[in-house]
Amino acid sequence: MRPLPADRGTCPFDPPAGMADEPLSRVRLANGDDVWLVARHDLVRQVLGDTRFSSEIDGGFRDVPLHAVRPEPGMFIQMDPPEHTRLRRLLAGRFTVQRMHRLRPRIEQIVAERLDALERAPRPADLVAEFALPIPSLVICELLGVPYAERAEFQRAGAHLMSLTGSLEELEQSLMSLGGYLTELIARKRAEPGDGLLDDLLDSGLSDEELIGIAVLLLIAGHETTGNMLALGTLLLLQHPAQLALVRQSPETAKTAVDELLRYLSIVDVGMYRRASTDLELDGQVIREDEFVTCSLAAANRDPALLERPDELDVTRPKAPHVAFGFGPHQCIGQNLARLEMEIAYPALFRRLPGLRLAVPLEKVPFKNDMAIYGVHRLEVEW
Repeated sequence: MRPLPADRGTCPFDPPAGMADEPLSRVRLANGDDVWLVARHDLVRQVLGDTRFSSEIDGGFRDVPLHAVRPEPGMFIQMDPPEHTRLRRLLAGRFTVQRMHRLRPRIEQIVAERLDALERAPRPADLVAEFALPIPSLVICELLGVPYAERAEFQRAGAHLMSLTGSLEELEQSLMSLGGYLTELIARKRAEPGDGLLDDLLDSGLSDEELIGIAVLLLIAGHETTGNMLALGTLLLLQHPAQLALVRQSPETAKTAVDELLRYLSIVDVGMYRRASTDLELDGQVIREDEFVTCSLAAANRDPALLERPDELDVTRPKAPHVAFGFGPHQCIGQNLARLEMEIAYPALFRRLPGLRLAVPLEKVPFKNDMAIYGVHRLEVEW
């Protein structure tokens, strides 16, 4: 049985070689588990939209086997209805397009301040540390009501959670430390509530354990994904100067560019495992009860059935129904915020620094092949 494809070959922006060889195939994970790999766009949507493919799974990374578990309180991405529905409903209305656009002035201010700091930084500067990571970290901290000065705790936990090479002991220790910090933070908020989302949830009937689980998810997902997209998307556009110029010149193109970059890069790929809760048929193949599947979002987003020229970057392309944010009941709840941050940050960066360029050859850029969310560890730039 072939291993789950992981080698990106000669192009660091493409899905791993062989990922889309078959629409549905059996592969072996690094932990020894055998799973079904789903790589065709329509089949990925079918799996992610069908709640008979259960999300109550733990493992899949490091040496942890896949198995059904009772999720930790608040970890709604590992829950099925009705618990998933109950928790997601509490949050969904707080991440609507209308609510997110109320944040536009503040996000524009944060981006401008980070550009000021970037210009003052010694050159070559690390775009990840100076720009890409601070923007979503500042935004999610303000949204949730978490002091930005205390961000080191959740950024460190995020790095351990996303690592494919760290030990299970490191992960557990990091989660315990983060849980301890959030326990203390919630106690502070109960004594003196503020105006963040976590403060709003204090009287929603959630237990402290559920609040902690929700906070962990939103904090880590809210900065890791967007931070990686800002850095990797910038690097990709630097390789395509004509496309970059379009993003710089037109606000409307900046919007279409965000969706095209999300589709093209698909930085979250095969991390979403599902377990068949009964015998199911998929593309004529019976998936037996308790067998596992994983969906390649990157392969699905390069499916020729989805759009023409899927391997070509075109920032003027009309929006396609890509699955970069997932699909179905577990589709990313923060996608409107992520889109807004990128729509603001990319053109602002390229307008402020029209001479932006890599300070090292592309082959010297440290890509995150060791992480569950793809990106770059550092991005040294000049201008």
